Amino acid sequence: MMSANKISVNRISDPAQFGRVAVVMGGSSAEREVSLDSGRNVLEALLARGVDAHAIDGIPALLDALRAGHFTRVFNILHGQHGGGEDGVLQGALESLHVPYTGSGVLGSALSMDKTRSKRVWQSLGVSTPKFVALPRGADVHAAARQVGFPLIVKPACEGSSVGVTRVFAEKDLDEAVKLAAQYPGDLLMETLIEGDELTVAILGRQVLPSIHIVPKGAFYDYNAKYVAEDTQYICPGLEGVAGEELRALSLAAFDALGCSGWGRVDVMRDRSGRNWLLEVNTAPGMTSHSLVPKAAKVAGIDYQELCWRVLETSLREDA
Repeated sequence: MMSANKISVNRISDPAQFGRVAVVMGGSSAEREVSLDSGRNVLEALLARGVDAHAIDGIPALLDALRAGHFTRVFNILHGQHGGGEDGVLQGALESLHVPYTGSGVLGSALSMDKTRSKRVWQSLGVSTPKFVALPRGADVHAAARQVGFPLIVKPACEGSSVGVTRVFAEKDLDEAVKLAAQYPGDLLMETLIEGDELTVAILGRQVLPSIHIVPKGAFYDYNAKYVAEDTQYICPGLEGVAGEELRALSLAAFDALGCSGWGRVDVMRDRSGRNWLLEVNTAPGMTSHSLVPKAAKVAGIDYQELCWRVLETSLREDA
């Protein structure tokens, strides 16, 4: 594994080599506003480095522009599914148009977006992930809760940014949690609530960045703590020594198991006994002022502009 403090040499030195770059943001998912914030930051950073970059809002506008020959490369900073560009649909379209793009391909994007299938892959490999039950629409959620046991978490199976997520400590609160999660498309997921430390590990190319221990002011790292609150603490490195190396190795293995590539972020819970539990992989992580990948990159000696450059370089596939 590459050291967290070792900065890779850039594969491209001249911004003109990237060609005309579409920074696709916004879209129509539940994470639209976060994506717009991320996209504005990325666009500004690329322009500052001399890249011929332009903002595009959403997949339909992007595909129209690509078919018209306006761009040679795509920096995908869309978040989420159903128009969010993180679920494999956009990746498939770009593959069919032979347009290079940042981040994971079709399989890695689709698998990572579906938390239930991600967990099944990890289970098959014997990797720790919280006990869970998939909840198709109309499923008996109370029977599922008895199987999982309280406390538990109810969430949409295919959303990010903690939208629709509820921690449930008693059966009386279960129906309300399901009602909230059901507001979002797709099936639901119920899993055991792991109580302990929230950690995340960013991956950039094959470099595993320092872990971050997230300490929210409230009960857990919800949407408000991620994007609004100014009192969330971020401790980086979150773990050091042997424990830190084990966490980083686990994160890279989880990333690879889902067929991910380019860059991403692996979210983990560490219980009170020191055991790590995989939660999910994000294949187009946030790049806002509150976001985690830029924080980890900074500790590794990679400033925001350099980070965006390095992510753009992930559009250069190994066989290119």
